[in-house]
Amino acid sequence: MKKLKIAIQKSGRLHDESIALLKDCGIAIDNGRDQLKAPAKNFPLEIYYLRNGDIPQYLIDGVVDCAIIGENLLVEKGNGIRIAERLGFSKCRVSLAVAKIFEYDCIEDLHGKRIATSYPVTTQRYLQERGIEAELHIINGSVEIAPNIGLADAICDIVSSGSTLFKNNLKEVEVILKSEAVLAASPRIDSDSLEILKKVQFRIQSVLKGRDFRYVLLNAPNDRIEAITKILPGIKSPTILPLVDTGWSSIHSVVNQEVFWDVIEELKLAGAEGILVCPIEKMIS
Repeated sequence: MKKLKIAIQKSGRLHDESIALLKDCGIAIDNGRDQLKAPAKNFPLEIYYLRNGDIPQYLIDGVVDCAIIGENLLVEKGNGIRIAERLGFSKCRVSLAVAKIFEYDCIEDLHGKRIATSYPVTTQRYLQERGIEAELHIINGSVEIAPNIGLADAICDIVSSGSTLFKNNLKEVEVILKSEAVLAASPRIDSDSLEILKKVQFRIQSVLKGRDFRYVLLNAPNDRIEAITKILPGIKSPTILPLVDTGWSSIHSVVNQEVFWDVIEELKLAGAEGILVCPIEKMIS
């Protein structure tokens, strides 16, 4: 049987979140210790555990059909590889940073300066678009130390919380790219593998949509139903069920996570009682 070959990072946070997502999609991974390749037990899929920086080339060459990878790496090394699905986790940014004592006002302050980076393609493109000429020093790992040892005046690297910059007496001055984990497809993927990929995408979309919402159940007096249902639109409309107690109903709906607490406060003010909130494992459109 044809199997979809998917690459994920060999270790690290992106690895852990990728495995968790696949498991939430009902895909059981039969992986042993230090394996470089592992089949799924219940789905036509095979995982390749690869070094993060090597994944784009594996996609370009068609060695793997797809990959869960940081968007920043696709921009740097992907050569136009198609993003099949944005996954919303492992968010970070590629940014320019300088020493805290560097008097920085605008990007022109980096003209003629030395910049250390692991992202030369991304950095050079950004600078060229703004007419800035700078000397790039390509470093793999520990880029943050470059200004402190006199190797560079600035750096361009991944930033998540900014704590690493702070520890190295650096300040973030320009955000070049905002990145997140994505599902990327090889330009050489064949039609059979593409059909399997579409099934994976369907499952991923259902899981991710479920994470964005909460299922809300509440009790309300019947004379407050109209006011409460205006707060709870649901997917189409709330579900209303009569309770044994006369004059009361149970209302069921879903609430977007982004506005969840504001909605809960409104519900309480509108007369809702016994509010129960449940996570949604998957939401099928």
